[in-house]
Amino acid sequence: MKNYDIDEIVQGDKDYLWHHIQQHKIYETSEPMILVEGDGLIVKDIRGREYLDATSGGVWSVNVGYGRDSIAEAVADQLKTMPYFAGKFGNVPTILFAKKIVSLLPSLGKVYFSNSGSEANEKAFKIIRQMSHLKKNNKYKILYRERDYHGTTLATLSATGQKERKAEYGPFLEGFTEFPHACCYRCAFGKSYPDCNIECAHVVEDVIKNEDPDTVGAVIVEPITAGGGVIPPVKEYYPLLQEICRKYDVAIIMDEVVCGFGRTGKMFGLEHYDIDPDIVTMAKGLASGYMPISATATKTEIFDLFLNDPADKLGFFRDISTFGGCAGATAAALESTRIIEEEKLCENSRIVGDFLQDELQELAELPMVGDIRGKGLFVGIELVKDKKTKEPVDEQMMGKVLGTINAEGVLVGSTMRSLPGLNNTINLAPALVATKEQMSRVVSALKTGIESNLP
Repeated sequence: MKNYDIDEIVQGDKDYLWHHIQQHKIYETSEPMILVEGDGLIVKDIRGREYLDATSGGVWSVNVGYGRDSIAEAVADQLKTMPYFAGKFGNVPTILFAKKIVSLLPSLGKVYFSNSGSEANEKAFKIIRQMSHLKKNNKYKILYRERDYHGTTLATLSATGQKERKAEYGPFLEGFTEFPHACCYRCAFGKSYPDCNIECAHVVEDVIKNEDPDTVGAVIVEPITAGGGVIPPVKEYYPLLQEICRKYDVAIIMDEVVCGFGRTGKMFGLEHYDIDPDIVTMAKGLASGYMPISATATKTEIFDLFLNDPADKLGFFRDISTFGGCAGATAAALESTRIIEEEKLCENSRIVGDFLQDELQELAELPMVGDIRGKGLFVGIELVKDKKTKEPVDEQMMGKVLGTINAEGVLVGSTMRSLPGLNNTINLAPALVATKEQMSRVVSALKTGIESNLP
């Protein structure tokens, strides 16, 4: 759309639109940001101001960058021929993309499509619970990790380890139990790596025993905790977790909604670790935000449990996702994945990500910078009042720092209304086409934002 009255659109935003995760009271004295164009990492608002987007669309989705005509063309071509039919039947791009996912994750064999990360995880939970019935056992419980996030539905919030995300939305579903996070900077056990015995992994066995191993069906984790502060576990963590899960016949669900499709310098975050999950969920970078789509991929032996005599009317996966039948979405995902592979964007994520982390080290000595962590083009910078005590900065200070960075023409993210007292991490997740020069600009804006607000 090109022909519109700017003031009319701005007023329309205030009058009619309910924004995501936003307190609208601020719009009584300020104007909402309305974005109208994007190219690569650069976005332009309705007033003509340009910003370098270091968030891949705000929630880490636009992995191949803005302005990809070939994705738009692939979607348009598909919509003209066969836009949609319910997922009870197949269509060409959906079949081809399912095959592509399995080729990227060869230990898995079947792919179920839906339309959001929350929904992908919800499907995983339903699979685990129906498996319990099919196996005639009682392994229905799902364990989740503190600080991890798995979605906005009541079931996925029940499995989310962020208390402020969950506040006021309970009561939550029965059968979900939390275990401690894996953030070395704020070790839940007061220890220091490597002299810690990786207690954050071993404790999972204690939780399984406490819950009764005969009732625990799965553990869900993000390979790298995302919205909870960008936390990559140490290399020993997942092999230990897997050993424990195998011991007690507990399935591993790996939530790749954020990390998948190149974000961490590999196609999937799990590739940084020695782990073989039973179910992998994905969304966001799946189609780089150009179309809504998610996937729940499982091992073939899980799928095979649902192959039963048709006379057993409850013996198959009785689930549907209306918009999991959108052929345009899988067409977009095929083209986005082609771009990632042909342009070697995983490698670019690794190389430019390493450069970004090196550049960020100049901030490490600033009094307010407590920790810098991440992998690939996925980085968290934790801000503190005191380096020795690690006391977090408050949200008012975070707001000032982010406002200054924004004024420098750079958009960054942060933990927000997630962790009581710990909403103090700046998140960087630029599109995988990012250049070193652009990352230098991001670091410069961060430095200005932090130094300008030092006490």
